[in-house]
Amino acid sequence: MKFNVPDMTCGHCVATITRAVKALDPTAEVQADLAGKTVTVESTVPAAAMAQALDQAGYPNTGA
Repeated sequence: MKFNVPDMTCGHCVATITRAVKALDPTAEVQADLAGKTVTVESTVPAAAMAQALDQAGYPNTGA
């Protein structure tokens, strides 16, 4: 699943997002593209739950 995260601007943002995803699914694979402001997550957790975790971490997303 892919998310557009317009507020992701630096390495700290990526680390915070990665922690939020891993808290929900420790086995998830996370790839962040700072330039494109996108996060791709490979997980069995539903996209809606993952989007909510990103929102709660302070990084609302617009979907992809």
